[in-house]
Amino acid sequence: MNIKHASGVTGLPAKTIRYYEDIGLVKPDRADNGYRDFSDVHLHKLSFLARARDLGFSISDCRDLLALWEDQDRASSDVRAIAKQHLTAIEAKIAGLQDMRATLADLVQTCAGNDRPDCPIIDRLRKG
Repeated sequence: MNIKHASGVTGLPAKTIRYYEDIGLVKPDRADNGYRDFSDVHLHKLSFLARARDLGFSISDCRDLLALWEDQDRASSDVRAIAKQHLTAIEAKIAGLQDMRATLADLVQTCAGNDRPDCPIIDRLRKG
């Protein structure tokens, strides 16, 4: 299967598939004419990578997860450790976003939003 069809099946842009090939995450076969030839195994890997990236895993994590997926003797604890570390990072980002939201909501609430130049939002941004 060529890259256009692989893109259609996996939902990944051809540019992303080429990038994954460049960094060694997937290594499609080459046809006699030199074109990429994606097998079902390659498509499964690409779909796996697409789902992992949709969950926000880094390329490094994806590399590790893909290696674990391919390892039939893997320990699920290794997979869980990667996922747990990622979950902790997501929770930290959420907490940061909630803090930002609370601060911004407070500033918006305190700003009169009228024709006068005084504005607590500008004051807060100016003072840091």
